[in-house]
Amino acid sequence: MNRDQLKKLENDLWTAADKLRANSDLKASEYSTPVLGLIFLKFADNKYRQHEAAIQQEFKKLQGTRRERSEEDIAIEKCGFYLKPKARYDYLLNLPEKEDIAKAIRAAMASIEKTKPELRGVLPQEEYDRFTRSDKNKGIPKDLLKLFSDIPVDASGDVFGQIYEYFLANFALSEGQGGGEFFTPRSVVKLMTEIIEPHGGTVFDPACGSGGMFVQSADFILQHQTDKAADLDVFVCGTEKTLETVKLAKMNLAVNNLRGDIKQANSYYEDPFNAFGAFDYVMANPPFNVDDVTLDAVEKDRRFNTYGVPRNKTKAKKSEGKDGKQKAVETVPNANYLWINLFATSLKPGGRAALVMANSASDARHSEADIRRTLIEQNLIYGMLTLPSNLFYTVTLPATLWFFDKGKTDDKVLFIDARNIFTQIDRAHRELSDEQIQNIALIPRLHKGRRQDFVDQVDRYLHQGMAQLKEAAEHLPGLSERLLAVLAEEAAEDAQTNQAARDAIAALQAQWGQLAALEQAQAKHERSRGQKHSVDGRNTAQHALRAQFTPFFSGLHAAVKALDKAIREMDKRKAEAAKADGKRATTNRQTKGVKAAVQALHDELKAAELYYQHVSWLQERFPKAAYEDVTGLCKLASREEIAEQDWSLNPGRYVGVVIEDDGKTEEEFIADLQSSMDELDELDGAALRLKAVIDSNLKAICEAS
Repeated sequence: MNRDQLKKLENDLWTAADKLRANSDLKASEYSTPVLGLIFLKFADNKYRQHEAAIQQEFKKLQGTRRERSEEDIAIEKCGFYLKPKARYDYLLNLPEKEDIAKAIRAAMASIEKTKPELRGVLPQEEYDRFTRSDKNKGIPKDLLKLFSDIPVDASGDVFGQIYEYFLANFALSEGQGGGEFFTPRSVVKLMTEIIEPHGGTVFDPACGSGGMFVQSADFILQHQTDKAADLDVFVCGTEKTLETVKLAKMNLAVNNLRGDIKQANSYYEDPFNAFGAFDYVMANPPFNVDDVTLDAVEKDRRFNTYGVPRNKTKAKKSEGKDGKQKAVETVPNANYLWINLFATSLKPGGRAALVMANSASDARHSEADIRRTLIEQNLIYGMLTLPSNLFYTVTLPATLWFFDKGKTDDKVLFIDARNIFTQIDRAHRELSDEQIQNIALIPRLHKGRRQDFVDQVDRYLHQGMAQLKEAAEHLPGLSERLLAVLAEEAAEDAQTNQAARDAIAALQAQWGQLAALEQAQAKHERSRGQKHSVDGRNTAQHALRAQFTPFFSGLHAAVKALDKAIREMDKRKAEAAKADGKRATTNRQTKGVKAAVQALHDELKAAELYYQHVSWLQERFPKAAYEDVTGLCKLASREEIAEQDWSLNPGRYVGVVIEDDGKTEEEFIADLQSSMDELDELDGAALRLKAVIDSNLKAICEAS
């Protein structure tokens, strides 16, 4: 599911919530569960549809033979669950309105639970009875089914987690906002998995929320295994203190066909999985800065005391005992280091972990500093990574990723400062693109000596960039014809500007003509990859190939800018001519179409160039395709260097700062500034004309009255 589709889904949810809130007598706490249940049903149906042809084929193949099996057994084997005809989304969607649709949905949920025992008691059923308690509610189930009917069949990933995030952000569910809890964006989870690289085994999340860490772990294994048809060799274990969220996590595992167990438990006081030294991988985004965890309950627990227990320097807080009397209760300071301890102690020898934690924990003092020093001295910390701000929808709190590795081969710590690596989604929100995630993940892989991964990724970018350029080139002939047709109509009106536009089109065509030679160079490079070349040889070839594209893109940008300027000049002169004749300036449909086509070409050009920018980003920082410290980005710090910084694990203390310019020449800056001034003049003129029309209309209204 891409960003636009996800945004639509969020809007659909908002619409659904509005309908429920406005047209029913349901409380906010009553309508969230039925909505999530229908989302689950739709995703379960989508998942089942992906396997349906194979299920039917196997059923027919075995029918009448000694190996005959039921459709249900085959479905559970291939898909993980079975949907009876009356549990299919389309069946429910197409029920006549006179039917009791709430009852039909409840029956569908019950039938799914029968074929998937781990979901028993998880899916909402009685909750749909709320729609039958008054006449105003009865039409809502049908409306909800319609709202979610166009969720794409190929939607994948932790979409349930995204939905959970939506509810946290918009309806402020108390169980999600309290205690520093917030949903982890998919891009952050993906970065965590790309760095710790879970390859099967057991995965533990002691604050699992809706199960997003598990889904991304499984996705990583699926994408990196040689045999795509093989089962996911992973078993997930999670604890979550809120029952409704436990149910959501179980639904998430079911729809993604993951093996695992989610238990309702408070990880501070309960240990249902006997976590000490039990897991291959641990991943979590625990609540930050939680106060009032009782010291007595954790100080004797080896999960929390192996590397030292965080203690308050202040007096114990007073709390009311069972007898009603006030007594002093000593608590743990904000519990951040309880989670850090839990991660370190839950790993098997050779295990790896990734933890989201508040930035403040990296420099925490007193007893927490002692724990941090112990972890460093025992060589458990592999790396620290500072995230950009505004990645999380529900909070703006800056965060750092901690990475543990019980199989480290050196005693240094890798620090990465990724605060300036992000993609802006809107004014308030950012995310990490897939390419940015891969670029960051290459840093620890280079540190581990995996140079082959680096040159492989660069080759992927070069290949993807060329494919995007070829697609854009296919649109150029049609665009040129449309431009020339418009220019032919207006040649007599503005010969000077018309000629400038024709020159820009010719320059654009000539520049695109160079693509053939670049395509040949790309093809030659790709053929050579099959030969035995050293990493150094491939890296040198990649640098040479990338350099050939720099003048090509420079020429394209110059031609597109000239064309854009010529079209704006034509519009400006047309507006001035219309004004001189006392007419209102208008833009015909053909001219609007040309403008849109030019903008589309410009967007395609930027999309293609982005891959080459990623290549440049990597090659500039790691020119030898080998790890090296990069100012402002990464630093491999020795234990002595960390000791000099009072055992701080804040990446900013180690990587330094670099001031980068925008890469523009003085001429390019002046040209862009002039272009902005021209656009401002055009907008100012339009504003003045609109003001004159408004003033005239208001005057006429006043005189008429």
